[in-house]
Amino acid sequence: MKTILVAGGAGFIGSHLCEELLKLGHRVFAIDNLLTGKRENIEHLFQNPKFSWIEQDVRVPVYMNVPCDQIYNLASPASPVDFEKMPVTILQTGSKGHQNLLDWARANKARILLASTSEVYGDPLVHPQTEDYFGNVNSFGPRSCYDESKRYAEALSLAHKMEFGVEIRIARIFNTYGPRMRPEDGRVIPNFFSQALKGQPLTIYGTGNQTRSLCYVSDQVQGLISLMESSVDTPVNIGNPAEIKIIDLAKTISEVCGQKFQHEFKPLPKNDPQQRRPDITKAKSLLKWEPAIDLHEGLKRTLAFFKSRS
Repeated sequence: MKTILVAGGAGFIGSHLCEELLKLGHRVFAIDNLLTGKRENIEHLFQNPKFSWIEQDVRVPVYMNVPCDQIYNLASPASPVDFEKMPVTILQTGSKGHQNLLDWARANKARILLASTSEVYGDPLVHPQTEDYFGNVNSFGPRSCYDESKRYAEALSLAHKMEFGVEIRIARIFNTYGPRMRPEDGRVIPNFFSQALKGQPLTIYGTGNQTRSLCYVSDQVQGLISLMESSVDTPVNIGNPAEIKIIDLAKTISEVCGQKFQHEFKPLPKNDPQQRRPDITKAKSLLKWEPAIDLHEGLKRTLAFFKSRS
């Protein structure tokens, strides 16, 4: 049994990660300031004696009353609607917040995993994206607060490895979906399902020919745990390489809902990536990991969640 700290533990991916770590028999501490996470995501875990909850912002120095063995840092607002509302908070969470978690990792001689992002590749000129691609990122655009906070956090992790010997793991997470996503998230799956359940047209930005690669949350969690338990201390893409156009995703949503929806086209947001597809050769060869849930099955499970909340 390990003692594990999950920063952002009340968030979408973080809460699923806490569940899985508890199933594996670990002692889990979840820390979250509930800025975008929700207490209801983890309330069912309170009855587990191996689960502890800390309501705190990681920008404040982290302290637990017991040493920890591993730290997962998933703390950060991560959806497009957040970028405009709280850019300074996002930048500080990726810089000062990650620094505090690295300090705690160093003090405890703990291994720390940074939940980085495919956003470090920007609007990529290389397709699919491999971990050695440096990216095409606008540091002065509407998405820059998130892109640059994660790029900085990666560099900060490497610096702590080089100077202090901290054990680091870096997961570059591609689009992930599933139960507990926020309906107001601003990303394509919550948008489509929220509109579908209200009988509204599905909003498509641009022509809809831009692509995304969508990974179901349980697959994502298994990928993160596999990386943490591995010896790989360089960035690894964790995502589903199955690529789909947004216009085709809208049609798939109609199929899953059993109802045909009209489409409403709007201008493409600035710096919105045209293509997203991870090359997961590294994850497959070094972690023995790849996604298991296909898109239709994952969407059915996600629809059931959104229906339960509507």
